[in-house]
Amino acid sequence: MSEELISKKELLDLAGISYGQLYRWKRKDLIPEEWFIRKSTFTGQETFFPKEKILKRIEKIQTMKENLSLDELANMFSPSVTDLQLTAEELVKRNTVSQMSINLYLDIEKNGPDFNFSRILEIYVLDKLLQSGEVNLEEGKMIVQLLVANRAMIKQKSGELVITRKLGVSSCLLAINAESIHFETGTKVVSRLPLMGCMEELKAKLL
Repeated sequence: MSEELISKKELLDLAGISYGQLYRWKRKDLIPEEWFIRKSTFTGQETFFPKEKILKRIEKIQTMKENLSLDELANMFSPSVTDLQLTAEELVKRNTVSQMSINLYLDIEKNGPDFNFSRILEIYVLDKLLQSGEVNLEEGKMIVQLLVANRAMIKQKSGELVITRKLGVSSCLLAINAESIHFETGTKVVSRLPLMGCMEELKAKLL
């Protein structure tokens, strides 16, 4: 089901903010560039936003801007969280990810028992898909390999993880800033997971 959109005019009216505020928050990276969706209408080009995401984000900004500067807020909403190091035990204790997912991850990625944000994100994505029942353990290993190999790109850009199956053969791909993806006939799309959304979910769990 496609995401419900809201026009810029409706957003400004509903949220009670000005055009200037909206674009200042965009310049400060409080609102992701990819949420500004340009579409053709009968009056010309208009800007739309994913309704639920943008309203939640604006509510957070308005609630927190009394106590935090825009730069501090931008750092909180940024895809990269610096200086974060957690152990496997801490991740399980915080109920961030399961021990099973950590063990599977460490079978593939053997860079030690301390986890920064990038590594935690990779485990979180793996855990999310395994817990949903959408993927099996072998597919999970394939997903980890893909995420680890493209770690630097994921931190900088908006990506979507796509898992497919055809004739019993699984594949996964990482779409970066892709407007649309097309598959050959007979391909079943098992899951499409927006990684920016995963980053924000994970930050909410870690903050």
